Amino acid sequence: MPLQNRVTPLGDIVAVPERGAFMGNRGILHDEYRQLGNRRWALKAWLIRQLDFRGRHRAVMTPRRYTELFFFDEAAAIAAGHRPCCECRRDAFRAWQDAWRIAQALDAPPRAREIDAQLHAERITPPTRRQQRWQARFGDLPDGAFVASESRPCLVRNARLHGWTWQGYGPPSPCPADEIVTVLTPPSSVAVLQAGYRPAVNIHD
Repeated sequence: MPLQNRVTPLGDIVAVPERGAFMGNRGILHDEYRQLGNRRWALKAWLIRQLDFRGRHRAVMTPRRYTELFFFDEAAAIAAGHRPCCECRRDAFRAWQDAWRIAQALDAPPRAREIDAQLHAERITPPTRRQQRWQARFGDLPDGAFVASESRPCLVRNARLHGWTWQGYGPPSPCPADEIVTVLTPPSSVAVLQAGYRPAVNIHD
């Protein structure tokens, strides 16, 4: 029976057999029986981690240790509100910082806690504690962003949409540049993508 620790671009944490290409965390979300309760985060630092780092080994969902979450790829993790870990993905985090600085017109790269505070305000709708979504013109969105098309998550790539599932991305479909779409990826993360950050995407052309 798969554990409930796979995260979709819609922000849902589900139980599916697929493991994913990246791991992450939001703090301790599970109990001693490796079951999730109602809480979906314990920290504002929602990280995207490597699956392997310095030979470390973890027993998944160990009691009183952070809950290991898994993502299909980095673009899906970013859509769910996460950002690169500054320890195991230092180069990616520095690239994220630099793109954030450019996007926000800052004099210096922001600190991790500043990024986390802004992302947290953008990724959660307080009354429902569900994923926050927003509207944008499709032609203004960068590669790597996610939108909801007919309630399913779709990746933006080369001005086309690719439907997402745990088994992979579907073939490209067109979308008019002037169409207003529902965006899943937080606004600040979209700005980071627009400023040049290139997420890892598990897609084959």
